[in-house]
Amino acid sequence: MGILGGGGFSLPVVSTIEVVQVTIELTETAKSALSASMSGDEETHVLLVSAQSGGCSGFMYDMAIVEEPSESGFQKLDYDGIKIFIHDKDSSMLNGIRIDYKDSLMGGGFQIDNPNASKSCGCGQSFS
Repeated sequence: MGILGGGGFSLPVVSTIEVVQVTIELTETAKSALSASMSGDEETHVLLVSAQSGGCSGFMYDMAIVEEPSESGFQKLDYDGIKIFIHDKDSSMLNGIRIDYKDSLMGGGFQIDNPNASKSCGCGQSFS
Protein backbone atom coordinates (compact mmCIF):
# COMPACT_ATOMS: atom_id res chain seq x y z
CA MET A 1 0.00 0.00 0.00
CA GLY A 2 1.41 3.41 -0.94
CA ILE A 3 1.30 6.83 0.67
CA LEU A 4 -2.08 7.62 -0.86
CA GLY A 5 -3.57 4.45 0.55
CA GLY A 6 -2.67 5.47 4.10
CA GLY A 7 0.26 3.11 4.57
CA GLY A 8 2.83 5.88 4.90
CA PHE A 9 6.56 5.45 4.91
CA SER A 10 9.47 6.40 7.08
CA LEU A 11 12.81 7.92 6.34
CA PRO A 12 16.00 6.92 8.11
CA VAL A 13 17.00 9.27 10.90
CA VAL A 14 20.49 10.66 10.52
CA SER A 15 22.10 12.34 13.47
CA THR A 16 25.58 13.72 13.89
CA ILE A 17 27.66 12.86 16.90
CA GLU A 18 30.32 14.92 18.55
CA VAL A 19 33.51 12.94 18.99
CA VAL A 20 35.94 14.17 21.63
CA GLN A 21 39.27 12.75 22.73
CA VAL A 22 38.39 10.82 25.89
CA THR A 23 40.31 10.99 29.13
CA ILE A 24 39.15 9.10 32.19
CA GLU A 25 40.44 8.45 35.68
CA LEU A 26 40.72 4.89 36.94
CA THR A 27 41.40 4.61 40.67
CA GLU A 28 43.88 2.09 42.08
CA THR A 29 41.04 0.12 43.69
CA ALA A 30 39.22 -0.03 40.34
CA LYS A 31 42.43 -1.22 38.62
CA SER A 32 42.83 -3.98 41.21
CA ALA A 33 39.20 -5.06 40.90
CA LEU A 34 39.38 -5.09 37.08
CA SER A 35 42.60 -7.07 37.12
CA ALA A 36 40.99 -9.64 39.42
CA SER A 37 37.86 -9.76 37.23
CA MET A 38 39.88 -10.29 34.04
CA SER A 39 41.75 -13.20 35.64
CA GLY A 40 44.74 -13.01 33.30
CA ASP A 41 42.73 -12.28 30.12
CA GLU A 42 44.13 -8.74 29.81
CA GLU A 43 45.82 -9.62 26.49
CA THR A 44 42.56 -10.62 24.76
CA HIS A 45 39.83 -8.80 26.71
CA VAL A 46 38.96 -5.17 27.35
CA LEU A 47 36.63 -3.20 29.59
CA LEU A 48 33.97 -1.70 27.36
CA VAL A 49 32.35 1.38 28.93
CA SER A 50 29.26 2.82 27.26
CA ALA A 51 26.17 4.95 27.78
CA GLN A 52 22.86 3.25 26.94
CA SER A 53 19.44 4.88 26.61
CA GLY A 54 17.31 4.17 29.65
CA GLY A 55 17.20 4.62 33.37
CA CYS A 56 15.27 7.23 35.27
CA SER A 57 17.54 10.10 34.14
CA GLY A 58 17.85 9.30 30.41
CA PHE A 59 21.06 7.24 30.11
CA MET A 60 22.58 4.35 31.99
CA TYR A 61 26.21 3.36 32.34
CA ASP A 62 27.17 -0.05 31.00
CA MET A 63 30.46 -1.76 31.74
CA ALA A 64 31.38 -5.18 30.40
CA ILE A 65 34.54 -7.21 30.01
CA VAL A 66 34.48 -8.45 26.42
CA GLU A 67 36.86 -9.85 23.83
CA GLU A 68 38.68 -6.98 22.17
CA PRO A 69 36.46 -5.66 19.34
CA SER A 70 38.08 -5.65 15.91
CA GLU A 71 35.85 -2.95 14.41
CA SER A 72 36.81 0.72 14.38
CA GLY A 73 35.05 3.58 16.14
CA PHE A 74 36.46 2.95 19.62
CA GLN A 75 38.85 5.05 21.63
CA LYS A 76 41.39 2.78 23.26
CA LEU A 77 42.91 3.64 26.61
CA ASP A 78 45.51 1.62 28.50
CA TYR A 79 45.96 1.70 32.27
CA ASP A 80 48.88 -0.48 33.33
CA GLY A 81 47.90 -3.23 30.88
CA ILE A 82 44.15 -2.92 31.42
CA LYS A 83 42.57 -1.81 28.16
CA ILE A 84 39.44 0.34 28.27
CA PHE A 85 37.40 0.96 25.12
CA ILE A 86 34.87 3.76 24.73
CA HIS A 87 32.88 4.06 21.52
CA ASP A 88 33.16 7.38 19.69
CA LYS A 89 29.36 7.85 19.92
CA ASP A 90 29.66 7.94 23.73
CA SER A 91 32.83 10.01 23.92
CA SER A 92 31.24 13.38 24.71
CA MET A 93 29.07 11.87 27.48
CA LEU A 94 31.86 9.82 29.08
CA ASN A 95 34.84 12.15 28.74
CA GLY A 96 36.31 12.93 32.15
CA ILE A 97 34.56 10.16 34.08
CA ARG A 98 36.14 8.69 37.19
CA ILE A 99 35.76 4.94 37.68
CA ASP A 100 36.16 3.73 41.25
CA TYR A 101 35.50 0.48 43.09
CA LYS A 102 33.99 0.33 46.56
CA ASP A 103 34.09 -2.87 48.57
CA SER A 104 31.28 -2.70 51.11
CA LEU A 105 28.36 -4.78 52.27
CA MET A 106 25.87 -2.12 51.18
CA GLY A 107 26.26 -0.62 47.70
CA GLY A 108 29.67 -2.04 46.80
CA GLY A 109 30.97 -2.41 43.26
CA PHE A 110 32.11 -0.15 40.45
CA GLN A 111 31.00 3.46 40.64
CA ILE A 112 31.22 6.16 37.99
CA ASP A 113 31.45 9.86 38.74
CA ASN A 114 30.59 11.89 35.63
CA PRO A 115 31.34 15.64 35.54
CA ASN A 116 29.28 15.95 32.31
CA ALA A 117 26.03 14.79 33.91
CA SER A 118 23.51 17.56 34.42
CA LYS A 119 21.57 15.28 36.77
CA SER A 120 21.88 11.76 38.05
CA CYS A 121 19.73 9.21 39.78
CA GLY A 122 20.08 8.42 43.45
CA CYS A 123 21.26 4.91 42.57
CA GLY A 124 24.24 6.31 40.62
CA GLN A 125 23.44 4.15 37.58
CA SER A 126 21.57 6.75 35.54
CA PHE A 127 22.44 10.23 34.28
CA SER A 128 21.54 12.88 31.74
